[in-house]
Amino acid sequence: MVELIEFNQIFIQVTHKYSILSENAKEHHTSKFSSEELIVRRGQAFTITFNGTERPEQNLIFIAETGPKPSKTTKTLATFDISSTASKEGWSAVLQSTSSNSVSISISSPHNAVIGRYRLSVQSGSSSPAVLGTFVLLFNPWSSGDDVFMPNKAECEEYVLEEFGMIFAGNKNRISGFGWNFGQFQGDTLNICLSILDRSLYYRQDPVTDVSHRHDPKYLGRVLSAMVNANDDQGVVLGNWSGKYEGGKNPSSWTGSGEILQSWKKSGFKPVKYGQCWVFAAVLTTVLRCLGIPTRTITNFSSAHDADGNLRVDEYYDADGNHLEKGADSVWNFHVWNESWFTRNDLGPSYSGWQILDATPQEPSGGIYQCGPASRYAIKEGEVDLDYDVTFVFAEVNADSMYWNYDSATGKKTLIFSKSTEIGTSISTKAVGRDDRVDVTSDYKYEEGSAKERDIFKKARKKLGLEDKFDPTAPKLEEIEQKPDISGKFKVAGSLEVGKDLNLLLVLENLQSDAKTVNVNMTAWSTLYTRKRVNQIWKDSMSVTLAPKEEKQFPIKIKYPEYQQQLTTDKTIQVTALCHVEDGIQVLVKRNITLDDPAIDIQVLGEAKVNKEVVVEVAFTNPIDAEVKDCVLQVEGSDLLQGILELR
Repeated sequence: MVELIEFNQIFIQVTHKYSILSENAKEHHTSKFSSEELIVRRGQAFTITFNGTERPEQNLIFIAETGPKPSKTTKTLATFDISSTASKEGWSAVLQSTSSNSVSISISSPHNAVIGRYRLSVQSGSSSPAVLGTFVLLFNPWSSGDDVFMPNKAECEEYVLEEFGMIFAGNKNRISGFGWNFGQFQGDTLNICLSILDRSLYYRQDPVTDVSHRHDPKYLGRVLSAMVNANDDQGVVLGNWSGKYEGGKNPSSWTGSGEILQSWKKSGFKPVKYGQCWVFAAVLTTVLRCLGIPTRTITNFSSAHDADGNLRVDEYYDADGNHLEKGADSVWNFHVWNESWFTRNDLGPSYSGWQILDATPQEPSGGIYQCGPASRYAIKEGEVDLDYDVTFVFAEVNADSMYWNYDSATGKKTLIFSKSTEIGTSISTKAVGRDDRVDVTSDYKYEEGSAKERDIFKKARKKLGLEDKFDPTAPKLEEIEQKPDISGKFKVAGSLEVGKDLNLLLVLENLQSDAKTVNVNMTAWSTLYTRKRVNQIWKDSMSVTLAPKEEKQFPIKIKYPEYQQQLTTDKTIQVTALCHVEDGIQVLVKRNITLDDPAIDIQVLGEAKVNKEVVVEVAFTNPIDAEVKDCVLQVEGSDLLQGILELR
């Protein structure tokens, strides 16, 4: 972009040549952006070149401004002249080189500058300022003075520059992963991300104050956790956990953030239908990486939703072993949120590092659906009295599970058992530089069931004023778990694939020295990944006698035609067995099962070369004994395809 400006009888050409843009982009790690606009990172110098008939470096004053009402008070306006050295505290301009008809000037911004789109002007003497153009200023994780500074270069590459990633799903017994195209540098994603900020409730209520706070990753992360979901503010993605997705796309059909962000923009900023937790987390990853905040997705298996904030989740079952939709608490097979890397000057250095942000609308925080940033260190140490939403995230990974038998006729509930080791397992993220899974559970809590973990749990309850309330680990309380007479578990006997029969074994063991008669009520339901029941698939009952210390196995077969029409797109089934022991207490045996999709085999035919077409063969084998119609193959890849390829 070349612009000819006349002021005070001086003619200046502000040259944004490709070489200048390219040089700045390389130095600022912004080369992947497909934009002709200058995109740089704060706290680091960038170069502009003047071509003119006179020496424009004399008596020049530069003006950098952003936001609707720029001012020095809000640090959205800076004026600075040419100096001999760059300032460490504010904006500055330093003469780099001169020739007979050109001069290069290095402009530096402070490490804590407000990020966003700036307008750069220049003024000579008493003349009116002349606009040179615009540039976008981003966070700088490569700069040691920035709040988002990440000293590990490989992690910077992964959590800021990597456009493709893996998200983990399934359940704690069967973890699977799928690819996601974050595409934070593609098309006009940066412009869309800036539009998200300008459409937030915070901006609408007080645009001047909102923009002035955009130097702070803590503030920006919280704003974006609210804006990525559509609740409250007509944000980017509308959530839907009904299992019915008319009028939009099934959440499981998305493969990248680009299509979602583009759809939001093209619709006039109407919420995109539909999303679930991994979609919200993936889109938030895209936006935060685009703005320069190191971010990754985290999957928590057996994730608690503690609606009442008492650090326990209550689940209710009827006499037949059916899970009852009673109470607001729930446990999801998995839940995906984000970790972003930045300092916590509000809490102290111990709490800096990875911060949890969650764009999935679960519970309001501060009156709107937003979550975080919650310090991961605070969660591990049970510091649930700290900002923001530490209590909620602590419960997601470390709540106690309470299982109740509920009699709807009498309203009586009986504790079946409690367990402190079920919530928050196999907490997972993608490895740096590889598609492997890394388990980060130990970063969220001490070893499950250890004395240290229980001490932290009690500490958290005490901070919330719950130390005198029900605690399953305290033997003095009335509601106490009794030791059962028998134990039980479901074992998988065979493959877990869509299209195949489901073969299980119910294993029951008598723990006592006398025989036990057990009446067993069994059910199987298709569920969403949130464990919400959708359709009953199968039920059965039996009466068995177990000799002293005897273990027996009972085979269970659920044929594919039985579950074929009942299965949700989440492909999850919950099997339960409620065991009524004569003259003993009830025992609940349950297992959540996720079925695998049939495999798609991809092979590259021939040698793949840069800027050359390549032929790829995709093979799919129908696993069922029926014709499959109206199939769609969807292919997406950053810098490999223009948009999304669909083959029908």
